[in-house]
Amino acid sequence: MNSKKTMKEEALHYHAKGRPGKIEVIPSKETATQRDLTLAYSPGVAEPCMAIYHNPEDVYKYTAKGNLVAVISNGTAVLGLGDIGAAAGKPVMEGKGLLFKIYADIDVFDLELDTKDVDEIVRTVKILEPTFGGVNLEDISAPECFEIEERLKAELNIPVMHDDQHGTAIISAAALLNALELVGKDIAKAQIVVNGAGASAISCSKLYHSLGAKKENIFMFDSKGLIHPSRTNLDGKKIEFANSNKPAETTLTEALQGADVFIGLSKGNVLTKEMVQGMAKDCIVFAMANPTPEIAYEEAMAAREDIIFATGRSDYPNQVNNVLGFPYIFRGALDVRSKVINEEMKLAAVRALADLAKKPVPDLVNMAYSQDNMAFGKEYIIPKPVDPRLLTTVAPAVAKAAMETGVAKFPITDWEAYETQLAKRLGLDNNLTKVIITKAKTNPKRVVLADAENVAVLKAAQQVKDEKIAIPILLGNIQKIKHLIKENHLDLGHIEIIDPSFPHDEEDKARLQKFGDLLFEKRKRKGYNKSEAHDVIRRRNFFGSMMVESGEADAMVGGMTRNYPETIRPALQIIGKQEGVKKVAGMYILMSRFGPLFLADTTVNFNPTAEEIVEIAELAAKEVERFNIKPRIALLTYSNFGSAEGDDAKKMQKATELLRAKHPKMIVDGEIQAHLAFDTELLRENHPFSDLVNGGANVLIFPNLSASNIAYNLVKEVAGIEKMGPILLGLKKPVHLLQIGSTSREIVNMIAISVVDAQMNK
Repeated sequence: MNSKKTMKEEALHYHAKGRPGKIEVIPSKETATQRDLTLAYSPGVAEPCMAIYHNPEDVYKYTAKGNLVAVISNGTAVLGLGDIGAAAGKPVMEGKGLLFKIYADIDVFDLELDTKDVDEIVRTVKILEPTFGGVNLEDISAPECFEIEERLKAELNIPVMHDDQHGTAIISAAALLNALELVGKDIAKAQIVVNGAGASAISCSKLYHSLGAKKENIFMFDSKGLIHPSRTNLDGKKIEFANSNKPAETTLTEALQGADVFIGLSKGNVLTKEMVQGMAKDCIVFAMANPTPEIAYEEAMAAREDIIFATGRSDYPNQVNNVLGFPYIFRGALDVRSKVINEEMKLAAVRALADLAKKPVPDLVNMAYSQDNMAFGKEYIIPKPVDPRLLTTVAPAVAKAAMETGVAKFPITDWEAYETQLAKRLGLDNNLTKVIITKAKTNPKRVVLADAENVAVLKAAQQVKDEKIAIPILLGNIQKIKHLIKENHLDLGHIEIIDPSFPHDEEDKARLQKFGDLLFEKRKRKGYNKSEAHDVIRRRNFFGSMMVESGEADAMVGGMTRNYPETIRPALQIIGKQEGVKKVAGMYILMSRFGPLFLADTTVNFNPTAEEIVEIAELAAKEVERFNIKPRIALLTYSNFGSAEGDDAKKMQKATELLRAKHPKMIVDGEIQAHLAFDTELLRENHPFSDLVNGGANVLIFPNLSASNIAYNLVKEVAGIEKMGPILLGLKKPVHLLQIGSTSREIVNMIAISVVDAQMNK
């Protein structure tokens, strides 16, 4: 039983569960009636067919071609796995399609070609050109990948890019420009040592040369040594970087003496502290081998203080991550119907990324990495993958370069409208889940899981432990939990398990006695005698809440196997409400196409008064602000600004008035129907005075528990969108609830939220 085995089983289950694979094709038009089908297929489909026949460019108007990229591989160089074949590489290609969609709203068909013949691959892709707006080549071995890309770029009229070659090159080039700027060095004079001579290393070196690096200053090494003109075993493109300015027998250690830059695209642990210490003052080291860099971050930092260091890993500063590039490069190329992705477009992406790192960092990104004010410097030379500005920065830069070089067939004229369109594609603040997980990892907290006799909870515990999101503490029957761990092949051998019902040693008995005394002290004048307090503390929700209250844990997540009152009551009795709070409330987060939506109160208050609605809205707004999102609050009901009578309408009217009086700067409106909270054009047309006209709502407050719970459950089931919650609002310390039937993913999200809450409480 080990974490590698657990990861294997979890990964296999992830890909096999439900609909196998990671992507699907869904209709983008109405298909409900016979009329819809008549328009979609026969005879209506003949009209767009003939329109395209008469004007081939209309294929972009009437079909999905303009937003469709082919991810093509033959499986000969898969993700560090090597030549595993076309079918075995398909999960990676589906994953690439997933990244295109979630980062740039680009649709993908992945095509795995069962051939190593260059001519056959080129011909296959060429005859598929009418289907696609662009081609992303992936995981094709060198040197064949060079010829395939060059020929396709020459023979196709749609953009083609081999991301393995150019992705790392583009991102690392942006980082290199900024690193050199920080240390005041000229790229034309920089001595650069490149360890690795594959497709990515060659492409990196070529792009650095395009930015001004001199080939005579670039020394490239493969597994056989320095790429030198005297060698007779130089295949593919290596000869382009053969350098005679050092002897053929020069070692990597010798080449690094006095070098300004090390670029690692090879294998882990080939660089030593001594080699780094031999480099020039203010040296730059990009150790990009994955998952193990050429030198560990800690060793590099210990080697010298003046180093600027980057890796391909997310757990260290300056991650060189291809996802910063390819989604946005293709987005820009597709949007102007570019014929190619040329050198100028790649350089535009480089400069856009480099410039973005120098701009003030959004609060959302600072929050994700637990920084107060992240700024351009040695530990921030490249934007973070969660930065919501990437789409609206890199894609327009690429599109402009395509237009300026004459390869764009559909020039953009209104750039402000284009950036607005990009922002709407994904709801740019809809990476909240990634932000919360990332922030939790910066300072993991101890989280009590009160329902550890549940397999989903244990799988979530495994994930948060492995990913260093939290330090889980399990409550429940120890033998039962250990049996479930063994039965499900989990690796939780060094995790703390406590059974409050049956303490197993003197330490547990002493803690149970202490907790019982503490509970009695808190409740002795509120209905508890001493015996009752010591009996009740054996219940997991009481025991877990007391662990949080006493500081033995930082947060608790529970309620999965019990109703809400049984989880809330212990938390209220032991931890208590925040100062000034009269009512706690519950809030869900839905990851919608509008961005994250915050729904309250969804779990606690059955029929709140107008004054209680005000408090619920205030608590929700405060929590939303903790995520560095500006709350825009809609008080929902069946009426629009007095259009209908009834108790709920009057209650929401009054609550709106009270909120505005207490918080004049708050963006809030009501009473309002749910659809108007999002349809800003309809709202502007009919109610132009509304606070929500210029952006719609992201916080929805309901008149009663029935309305909120129905709305939440209906939307999350029918829409099938990601959800988080319920988050309990108004407690002094973080205790959060789970719904019965919560998945491991939902539990992980709740644990991450509880960690972030605990961080902020500290």
